[in-house]
Amino acid sequence: MRRTNILLAVLLVFIAVAALMTGADGVAPRLLFDWATGSDPAAATIVADIRLPRVLSAAIVGAALAVCGAALQALTRNPLAEPGILGVSSGATLGATLTLYFGLSALWSWALPVGAIVGAGLVTALLASAAVRTRGMATLILIGVGLSSLTGALMALILNFAPNPFSLSDLVTWTLGSVANRSLSDLGLTVPFMAAGMALLLTQRRQLSLLSIGEEAAIAHGLDFRRTQLIVVIATGLATGASVALAGSVGFVGIVAPHLVRPWAGHDPGRTLVPAALAGAIMLIAADMLVRLLPTDTELRLGVVAALAGAPIFLLIVLRRGNVRHD
Repeated sequence: MRRTNILLAVLLVFIAVAALMTGADGVAPRLLFDWATGSDPAAATIVADIRLPRVLSAAIVGAALAVCGAALQALTRNPLAEPGILGVSSGATLGATLTLYFGLSALWSWALPVGAIVGAGLVTALLASAAVRTRGMATLILIGVGLSSLTGALMALILNFAPNPFSLSDLVTWTLGSVANRSLSDLGLTVPFMAAGMALLLTQRRQLSLLSIGEEAAIAHGLDFRRTQLIVVIATGLATGASVALAGSVGFVGIVAPHLVRPWAGHDPGRTLVPAALAGAIMLIAADMLVRLLPTDTELRLGVVAALAGAPIFLLIVLRRGNVRHD
């Protein structure tokens, strides 16, 4: 397992460096050299102020979504679970779009990320309250689906009443996901929440591994299921809400990344968290590189590329598990 983590970490560094050299005009290694040596002020602006925050944003968002997906799959014992299953992503997206709709983001630069975190926090608070009152994950998932449907309906209502085409464009763009034009200030606001959520999930590695033998058997071995459930829900809310605040809505990373690394972790849910985070970071940096290299008049959104790449893998996962019946 340690070799796997080292290999993924090396691959992450390699692809991050490659991303720093990659722009709309292709790959330019000289630009990175000029930035490192300080010989070209323009290179310093391009790399340090534009590309570095973008690469760091993709990495931290990918890691957060992947580790949340791995934890939720372990908790629910459902291989198709991911951060959006509990409605936290939808709540964060709703909070962000409300700041756009009411023009708060134009008055205060941090209104949008704060709105996303508040939206995720409200949904997480409701889920945490439900988690305390029920032990069954099926009930909690149904509550999450209901909250997701409600926030989705409210999102549709906001889009329907957008005051002008420009506002509608901003609202739609946010729901598609992107790490373009992010700054170190944006990272400074959101990374602490993502880091706190991921740290909490890592403290539950042993408990999540124990759940692989089944809920009742795990409880018989001393697992406090309700406490583990509550911690995972809160941690997922923190990390997912902050990731949406930084990059908008990005799907499928939370499903695909854990599945890619699970065989290397011996199918142990607890041991899957760290390699899943590394794989998620690699996936999202690679997707953002593809966004910048595609010869399109308008840059595609990261969430769109992630969905186009992740959806076929998701379908393969479902088919391999026999979840599709043939009549």
